[in-house]
Amino acid sequence: MQKGHPKGLPILFFTEMWERFSFYGMRAILVLYLTKETLGDNPGLGWTSSEALGLYGWYTMMVYFMGIPGGIIADKFLGQKKTVFLGGLFIAAGQLTLVLENMAAFYTGLALIVTGVGLLKPNISTMVGGLYKKGDPKRDAGFTIFYIGINIGAAIAPLLVGYIGEVYGWHTGFGLAGLGMLLGQVVYIWGQKFLKDVGNFVPAAKIEGTKTNKPLTKIEKDRIIVLLISFAIVMIFWAAYEQAGGLMNLYTFEKIDRSLFGFEIPASIFQSVPAFFVIIFGTIVATFWMKRQLKGKESSSLFKMSMGMIIMGAGFLMMSGAALETIDGTKAMLIWLILSYLLQVIGELSISPVVLSFITKLAPVKYASIMMGLYFAATGLGNKLAGIIGGLAESAGELEVFTGIAVFCTLFGFLILVFYKKLKDLAHGAEDLKV
Repeated sequence: MQKGHPKGLPILFFTEMWERFSFYGMRAILVLYLTKETLGDNPGLGWTSSEALGLYGWYTMMVYFMGIPGGIIADKFLGQKKTVFLGGLFIAAGQLTLVLENMAAFYTGLALIVTGVGLLKPNISTMVGGLYKKGDPKRDAGFTIFYIGINIGAAIAPLLVGYIGEVYGWHTGFGLAGLGMLLGQVVYIWGQKFLKDVGNFVPAAKIEGTKTNKPLTKIEKDRIIVLLISFAIVMIFWAAYEQAGGLMNLYTFEKIDRSLFGFEIPASIFQSVPAFFVIIFGTIVATFWMKRQLKGKESSSLFKMSMGMIIMGAGFLMMSGAALETIDGTKAMLIWLILSYLLQVIGELSISPVVLSFITKLAPVKYASIMMGLYFAATGLGNKLAGIIGGLAESAGELEVFTGIAVFCTLFGFLILVFYKKLKDLAHGAEDLKV
């Protein structure tokens, strides 16, 4: 952890790391569990790919969509600090419920996880922003550190939960994910002494001495419009990126040659590859944009988003290459999958942490958690769209789906470039958009 940052940052870092361990552990094995045959060693539920991707889409959508009520609960009733703790309890309970081998426990566990993530996810991100005073130049670096914590959890989970789930039992894997969340709760409770001044409930009437019904200024309204447009970009991005846990996960299992030195690597293990790439390239990408800004070149958030979408499109062209290789029935080379994940991550690093940072800057104070909740709702809608798109592969074919995603992301990125200057003007030239 870098020097000069608030002492509460490591607490939120490790809490979120273990929450993401729980979530990405679930992500690594859910679709594989649903589609595994009901007989034989380590049986699953025997669903079809389209059925599994349909549930996966609903699950990942609701996980993020519940961020809206999660933000409202924090802003209006409990404060972010208590809401994060409550969310962690729900997540741990849900994961541990999935250890039980019956359908009632399965659906109950999913519902508890969805509720818990909705309570925790938007509010812990807002708390990170609350650690820093207005105008503190360390804020963006703090979010980069926080984002690395997210991806450490996301990298470790498929290696442990994925391997345990595929080799020793799906329900054992679910339980291991739950233990990760319990560790996060322990860290969060222990670190409360470093979080005394952040995340506390403050009635709207007392925020900066304002009245509850005081109308937003024109600048605040315009900046909310910019945020809502960025949320639309986020939705499209995640509709593509979340193919990793659905269609690409199944494709890796069925059509990628996973043999290495005579050993076949479990498909779920590859869910850790994007997270490792984030850890490796996160600082490199951030440094690139910083140097570009110092040289006076364009580096606004919306410009970064457009570049991220275009690079994402290139990532799915790699999967089109893999699909072309499998037309004759042979399995595709592993390098296609690795290159695809690499390009997707470069695109992600130009979008996801950028949005997290400037929401805390541009959102009106009394709507901070609600706006963060809307961001995660946009992410959820993207996840649901990902499930729908991935399900099309069963009828249309993987090549057509991968190529379609590549073309759409590229065109959408160029469309942002066409209009991004007007959007910057709508934000009244705020330097807050330079992150």
